[in-house]
Amino acid sequence: MEPSAKKFFQQVLETPSPSGYEEPVQRIVREYAGKFADEVKTDLHGNVIVAVNPGAPIRLMFAGHSDQIGLLVTYINDNGFIYTGTIGGWDPQQLIGQRMTIHTADGPVPAVISRKPIHLLDEEERKQVVKLKDMWLDIGAKTREEAASIVRIGDPVTLELGYQEMRNGLCNSPGMDDKTGMWVCIEAARRAKAKKKLNVSVYAVATVQEEIGLRGAHTSAFGVDPQVGIAVDVTFSTDCPTIDKNQEGDIKLGGGPVLHRGPNMNPVVFERLRKTAEKADIPCQWNAQGRATGTDANAIQLARAGVAAGLVSIPNRYMHSAVEMVSLHDLDRAADLLAEFACSLEKDADFTPM
Repeated sequence: MEPSAKKFFQQVLETPSPSGYEEPVQRIVREYAGKFADEVKTDLHGNVIVAVNPGAPIRLMFAGHSDQIGLLVTYINDNGFIYTGTIGGWDPQQLIGQRMTIHTADGPVPAVISRKPIHLLDEEERKQVVKLKDMWLDIGAKTREEAASIVRIGDPVTLELGYQEMRNGLCNSPGMDDKTGMWVCIEAARRAKAKKKLNVSVYAVATVQEEIGLRGAHTSAFGVDPQVGIAVDVTFSTDCPTIDKNQEGDIKLGGGPVLHRGPNMNPVVFERLRKTAEKADIPCQWNAQGRATGTDANAIQLARAGVAAGLVSIPNRYMHSAVEMVSLHDLDRAADLLAEFACSLEKDADFTPM
């Protein structure tokens, strides 16, 4: 991974982007893409669309969502404690005792989220799964007035953001879902342009609001109107305790990007991705989904009169937690795969299943 690309990756992970509040990270995307793209624009929904070689007959769309799960300030009580609702799918157990950040108009405000100590929980409470309504944010305020002078209803909240590298090319951070996929899409467009072999237009899109219903992919796919579109998201790695490989497949961190088969994926796109990986000697892993996936591939496939859709995933351990873990090698290989795929397409490529 080139130093500038790695710096971009770390920057987006350290920048907040709860669904509906993606502007800070999208500014970083525009700045990075502006150094190589032929065109960079932001639509009314907030999707950032990075175009390379626009105007070719075939339009290829890469989509990775820039948003992450978060919380939203909903109430401040008389003592200055702050209650929240969720943005996206949380396991409340993951939130107990976490350092948090409230992102206000005047800048970030540190907070902690917790509940009463275990010493004070009665026997029945100790048996129960904690609910979000029983936890609160504490910013150190003494009164509602003090807290309300700093924090407003509707301010977004994230886990304390941070990037940490580990052994064997692994790293962890909140928001790997799906800033990894977004990074792959933007970086694949950059690498494809550098090869100078493009017969097609490449539109790499940092989509918004995936975590609350694939919303940005719906609107951006309509706007780009691609013939073929590949979503890049995370998928569950199964190389850790308690996950059933019989049900979830055999997916390893560092084993390469994951190629998906099933009704959400166009069979011609899948086969071309497989052959591209084989020709370029890029290791891949395989996964099967018997229904529509909960990814941007679902929205892309159903855009307008239909799009030939594919799905490439980055293995992710501990998804939707403060320590989402991925392999830098998987990201690098995924970007290479998509760049090679783009450069392999002919001007008259046909993805109609026959």
